[in-house]
Amino acid sequence: MTDTIAKLDIRKCSLSDLEGVMETLGEKKFRARQVWEWLWKKGARSFDEMSNLSKALREQLDAQFLFQAIVEDKVQRSSDGTIKTRFRLHDGYLIESVLIPVPEENRFTVCVSCQVGCSLTCSFCATGQMKRVRNLDPAEIYDQVVLVNQQSLDNFGHPLTNIVYMGMGEPLLTYANVLESIDRITSPDGLGMSPRRITVSTAGIAKMIRKLADDEVRFNLALSLHAAEDGKRNQIMPINEQNNLASLVDSIDYFYQKTKNRISYEYIAFRNFNDTLRDAGKLALLCKRYPVRVNIIEYNPVEGTDFEKAEEDRIDSFAAHLRKEGVMVTVRRSRGKDIDAACGQLANKDL
Repeated sequence: MTDTIAKLDIRKCSLSDLEGVMETLGEKKFRARQVWEWLWKKGARSFDEMSNLSKALREQLDAQFLFQAIVEDKVQRSSDGTIKTRFRLHDGYLIESVLIPVPEENRFTVCVSCQVGCSLTCSFCATGQMKRVRNLDPAEIYDQVVLVNQQSLDNFGHPLTNIVYMGMGEPLLTYANVLESIDRITSPDGLGMSPRRITVSTAGIAKMIRKLADDEVRFNLALSLHAAEDGKRNQIMPINEQNNLASLVDSIDYFYQKTKNRISYEYIAFRNFNDTLRDAGKLALLCKRYPVRVNIIEYNPVEGTDFEKAEEDRIDSFAAHLRKEGVMVTVRRSRGKDIDAACGQLANKDL
């Protein structure tokens, strides 16, 4: 039991750490690079898969290190093709990822989680009703991409085209882990995906958005806005009380000026709350300082909340008003809501 506790997850090692391990084991330095490629380029989930290493070396690594890969727990399929997967972590906690296929547009998107639960308590969100248990390690985020990519290949014959950090948790509250996971996903000695295919969605933490800018990240940024005035946003998103709209717009302006990366506002339309033309006018004003696309999202029912989806004609009028003001708008019809896989519905329910 003591030996097991003392073991380190090998995916917490840097390349230089692995080089030191190989030296200790009397192996050539290049073996570290081979292990590194198995971990991050080929997505190996056990030492047995590392076929260009000797059996003796694999056994030594297995004796010295843990491999804390996530494992598929349960899978649910929607009538529209969306696939939700619940994964079990090494400590027994559960998270969810969603594969959103749109074959007619050649787009296959994974929505990944970055925390077990969430601490932000947004009143319309199922995940917000859970407590935050812990942050995911970079490798646990990476695993979601690898496993759902295989799921996409198996079911649709096409690899993932896009990754969105819009699952369980607030990415900017686990900043270092999220950025490390993106480095593993985008690095040439990792999965090699373009950062332009990655979007990180935040409920809005101004100082961390500025940090993203200072770190010169190359991925896209989405703000879960959902209301265009502080009074309404405070009602549904408590984080707005410390990060009001003025501070958020300033921070996103700073982000755009530093990075020129794509910005989007996510805007869930709630019936008789934020779906009027007056709301649309206020939102249009928030779109004037930098190029931004507004994604209007259908609300998906969440048990224990009183919110309802805005009516179709209200959504259409809202979108038309924004377009008249020169705002780029997309109306997103929900996918996967029949399996609680749509925006705001991830809560680790029994499937």
